Amino acid sequence: MAEEAPKSAETIEITFTHHGTPHTFNFLSDSTIADLSNRIYNELSIPAINQKFLITPKLGIFKPPFVDPLPLSTLKSKKIVLLAPTPAELASLASPRPSPQPTSSTTKPVAPYRHRDWQKAQEEATYTFQTILPLSYLPGPARSQKFLERLRDDPGIKASMRKHRFSVGVLTEMNPAEHTTHESRTLGLNRNRGEVIELRLRTDAYDGYRDYKIIRDTLCHELAHNVFGDHDRNFWDLCKSIEKEVREADWKHGGQAISNEIFYDPEEREGSGGDVDGGGWSGGEFVLGGNGGKQGVPSQMLNRREAMAKAAEERMRRQRQAGSGGSGAPA
Repeated sequence: MAEEAPKSAETIEITFTHHGTPHTFNFLSDSTIADLSNRIYNELSIPAINQKFLITPKLGIFKPPFVDPLPLSTLKSKKIVLLAPTPAELASLASPRPSPQPTSSTTKPVAPYRHRDWQKAQEEATYTFQTILPLSYLPGPARSQKFLERLRDDPGIKASMRKHRFSVGVLTEMNPAEHTTHESRTLGLNRNRGEVIELRLRTDAYDGYRDYKIIRDTLCHELAHNVFGDHDRNFWDLCKSIEKEVREADWKHGGQAISNEIFYDPEEREGSGGDVDGGGWSGGEFVLGGNGGKQGVPSQMLNRREAMAKAAEERMRRQRQAGSGGSGAPA
């Protein structure tokens, strides 16, 4: 254990969570976040290079080296999450893996070397979502993790983020219960221009997930907030440009369905009024419902999104008919 501070000195207590486990350390009152980082290394065996701190509300992501360390006294009322692998996970990554043994006496020819674009690979590692964070207290967090990773690895999203040099600290999901009113539903939030982006993945009843391409369009909207906070003409031009780039660069799927897994819940969408967005926008938020297209939302965007919703509903209707022998009965 690290040596405790002298009892005669004034101390402060800092609590943070790591993989869902709370940890509480005492520090001298003039300590900084750099001292917290060093303490974590000494007591939890997590090197500083692997540490990231998500500090909410408002502060966002911090990681060593700290050019201007935050005083710990300013963080006593904040929620601090340590985003770092455990020592066991670090050890498993460092341990050598056994070489695969040949399964037959037949030796396969060596595949020709394929050139790799190292500059592109480096840019994709830089201009991406640094942390994927599903909400572990909601049902099925593993499925949300997979959904968020799918967005991160989407060829169109990767290409657009590389082009605009977008680096987002955390991509996480939104708890629908915290962002739903009788009039509207928030679909996305961008905090501090890219430190944290939250997306509404789930339906209101937590029993399904929304349509992938609608969520991807929401992500395009939130990425545009990395540059422009207000929904002015500059914002909408950038948002439209990002959506176009994402569609054109999605070489894996083009305009076809992305998978056979259904994330779309037609009953939930009908219950929200039938529109994909409805025009309720405020600040860095993308809101479902609201005032029917006011606040400067281009009417052609609403029409396009409404057409997308109707097309998705028609596809679901045909799939259900095919599954029930074409009788037209509901699934």
